[in-house]
Amino acid sequence: MSAASWAPLTPAERAVAIEVLTHGPISRTEIARRLDLSAGSLTRLTKPLIESGLLIEGPAPVTTAAARQGRPSQPLDIVADSRYFAGFKITADAVYGVVTTLKSDIVADRTVPLHTHDPDQVADLLHTMTEEFTAAFPRLSGVGVGVGGHLDSRAGDSGAGGTPAGGGHAGTVSSPFLGWRSVPFADLLAQRTGLPVVVENDVAALIEAEAWFGAGRGLDRFAVLTIGAGIGYGLVIGGQLVRTPESDHGIGPRWIVSQNGPLTPDGDRGSVVSFLAIPSIRYQVRAATGRDHTYDEILALAAAGDPMPARVLDEAARALGTVVAQIANFAMPQKILLAGEGVGLVDVAGPAIEEAIRANRDPFAAPVPLETKISDFNDWARGAAVLAIQILVLGRPEV
Repeated sequence: MSAASWAPLTPAERAVAIEVLTHGPISRTEIARRLDLSAGSLTRLTKPLIESGLLIEGPAPVTTAAARQGRPSQPLDIVADSRYFAGFKITADAVYGVVTTLKSDIVADRTVPLHTHDPDQVADLLHTMTEEFTAAFPRLSGVGVGVGGHLDSRAGDSGAGGTPAGGGHAGTVSSPFLGWRSVPFADLLAQRTGLPVVVENDVAALIEAEAWFGAGRGLDRFAVLTIGAGIGYGLVIGGQLVRTPESDHGIGPRWIVSQNGPLTPDGDRGSVVSFLAIPSIRYQVRAATGRDHTYDEILALAAAGDPMPARVLDEAARALGTVVAQIANFAMPQKILLAGEGVGLVDVAGPAIEEAIRANRDPFAAPVPLETKISDFNDWARGAAVLAIQILVLGRPEV
């Protein structure tokens, strides 16, 4: 099968393949129920998918003689290593690259220092990394790139369905971290690699990965709050990431927790960013103590009872609890995922977070279903690879 091998699939065949990809191994009975198909229709739709090597029949579940009625149903699953995908997370000083299977499992990774932000030279670097990945994984079928910034437009496809393979996303990207303004980076990389390429805001990419393959898998309403160099937020409803023209611009600086809150290094006061972003926490501790510490050092000092780091993190924890309660109150998700490099705060100041959540929720409200995941940069790169998977699966990038 070629990189765009899913493009000829009928909409019904594609729907079956997506169900198996995002929920498999899964029985035919469950697929038929989810898609409202008859057993005969499902057999007809799955036959070419199995013959092409995209799907595989698993062993039938063990049942008792009394429970068995007729032939046991063999669950269907995706052949995960039938295709591989490259994902890249670009930071100000490094590029983090991974290769994943069709089910988004990371099978290789590499980190390369970034010595320039010139778009053409960055595209050259990612091209070199992609060539190295392709040499090890010849069935590499697409490339996703996560950037801290926003897409200036979302029009166009990435070569997976209706446009030639190797075409890039027609939009442009602007990134304050890289000093980019309206850079057609997907096209630059697609021209070099000859592969379908999609570029997306890194937070949106991470959320897509969690919605398809992670903490939000199978949920109808799912929210993600990321804590790191900045603050990211996204809401998934009906399996789709809610998007607005402002989605990629970041709401953290304008999400006010307290008008009397701390200042950021940029002089903003009281926002989610000023309370929770790693640079802001480091700035507060440095201003109070005269000493510069890494975020991990601040967590360790607070855990050991050092008064000033403990005070800064206590305020951050109460702000985080307030924000979690606000998300639960207004978005009513089935789960909230806290992700990013900054969620170590939960381990150090968990009781303060829980207290703030309770203080900002109705006393009779159900507990907030909260999950935490410390995400390193390979996780962010994996999110970008999931965008490449979506190019193949959906016939277009999900952006």
